[in-house]
Amino acid sequence: MVRRLLGEPDLLRPNPVSPAAPRTRLYRLERVEAVERGEEFRAVSAAAARRSATAKAAAYRRRREVLIRIVAEPIEVPRLTPDRLTALAVEHRKRTLEEERRERPDRTAEPAGVEDLDRRTLDRWKVAYLRHQLSRYDELLDGLDGGTGRAGAEALLRRRVYEAIRKTYPDLAEECARQVSEPA
Repeated sequence: MVRRLLGEPDLLRPNPVSPAAPRTRLYRLERVEAVERGEEFRAVSAAAARRSATAKAAAYRRRREVLIRIVAEPIEVPRLTPDRLTALAVEHRKRTLEEERRERPDRTAEPAGVEDLDRRTLDRWKVAYLRHQLSRYDELLDGLDGGTGRAGAEALLRRRVYEAIRKTYPDLAEECARQVSEPA
């Protein structure tokens, strides 16, 4: 819009934030004010406002649809015996560490044996395992771009998953509450 209505800048200066960035275009105030009083500016500005309103409405609609899907999504936590959940959580942790080691070879930590773990660490691993088993984040969040809409939808989904884990495994309630309060 600026290039269309004002044409070439009156002055080019180095970008004050980043010298490597394109130069800053500067326009005389009188030229800008004259263009803003013109009919073409009003027409172009009104069209831009309509496009912006339409885009905002579409984004709001997509956000609302995703939130409705998240609220309606059944979250079924598998009921496992304590020993089975422990074994699966430890195995999941080992796989996670192996993947991290492949991605970051400098990482050398080995998972501890179950007998060496304190209850809080094991609870953290159990909740992480269950959360990953329940995660359909990408599928449920399809259609949302980054930003506050996606962040809000992800937060709602996280809370629902942790709440489902807490209801199924009341002994993991404290760990669920801790993880919900952490940034994602």
